[in-house]
Amino acid sequence: MSQHKDAVEAYFQGFRLSDHEAILGLLTDEVVWDLPGHRHLQGKVAFDGEIENPAFEGSPVLAIDRLIEEGDTVVAVGTGTGRHKQAGPFEFAYCDVFTFEGDLIARVESYVVPLNAG
Repeated sequence: MSQHKDAVEAYFQGFRLSDHEAILGLLTDEVVWDLPGHRHLQGKVAFDGEIENPAFEGSPVLAIDRLIEEGDTVVAVGTGTGRHKQAGPFEFAYCDVFTFEGDLIARVESYVVPLNAG
């Protein structure tokens, strides 16, 4: 596996464990996290605030189905589950696009599709 794919694997493991330090150590200082239709975050402080979203409890269960790499970009496709404090279990599919500057993640675009909506 490539160094960038290894970093993406470590990123997801950080979320599985709610390990802020591990996740933030993989990011540039001015990292951008776009969650279309939800949020646009810039910088490690803003990113850190979203690692454990206050609307959810516990750490998510995340499965990576595929990692695709081209140049400075890695795409992760998978599924996950979390627990919303008011709505209960939340199942979703995701596609995250990671753009690297050197060995660090400079941008994350997260596309999340609820699977148990309605």
